[in-house]
Amino acid sequence: MTQCAITSKGPEFTMERTALYPGSFDPMTHGHADIIERGLRLFDRIIVGVAVNISKKPLFSLEERVGFLEARFPQAEVEIAHLDGLLVDEAKRLGCVAILRGIRNGSDFDYEFRMTCMNGHLAPELETVFLMADPEHLFVSSSLIKEVARFGGEITDFVPEDVAQALGERLGDQ
Repeated sequence: MTQCAITSKGPEFTMERTALYPGSFDPMTHGHADIIERGLRLFDRIIVGVAVNISKKPLFSLEERVGFLEARFPQAEVEIAHLDGLLVDEAKRLGCVAILRGIRNGSDFDYEFRMTCMNGHLAPELETVFLMADPEHLFVSSSLIKEVARFGGEITDFVPEDVAQALGERLGDQ
C-alpha cells in the first residue's frame, strides 16, 4: 500500500513493507511468536498465513489455529490470514514484498533454500527473509510439543497458556 504525506517540501510517498509469514502453526509456539515479533522490526506489517499442509493431518482445525494466533497478536500490524493456494500467489494477492521464514537448523535451511529458489523462479519480485531462531527455541518444533503433551509433559515454557491448555484437553485422553 502506498501512502502519501504532504510536507512543507511537497508530497512524500512511502511504501508499506508487508511480509507474509506462512506456516501450519499446529500448534503455535513461542518460537513462532519470536519470529513474528522480530519480523516487525524489519517490516511495517506481518501477515501470518495459516496454511493447510496436505502432507500433514493437523491436530487443531484451521479456525482454532487462527484463533490462537489472533489471541496472541491483537495489534493492528499483525494480521492473521488463511492461505489456500500457491504461496507466491497468496503473497502477491496480500500485497506482500517478502516472505518471512524462521530457520532453526541445517535441515530447515536445506528445505527453505529449495523453496526460496522455486519461489524466486515463480515470483522474482518477492524477497525471502530468513531469521535465525533464538537459541532458546532452536530445538522446539510443533511436532515435538505435541509428543511431549501427549505423554503429559510440561510444555508451558514453549507455547502460550491457551495453547498448552488446548493441547492438554485434546491429547489428555490419548
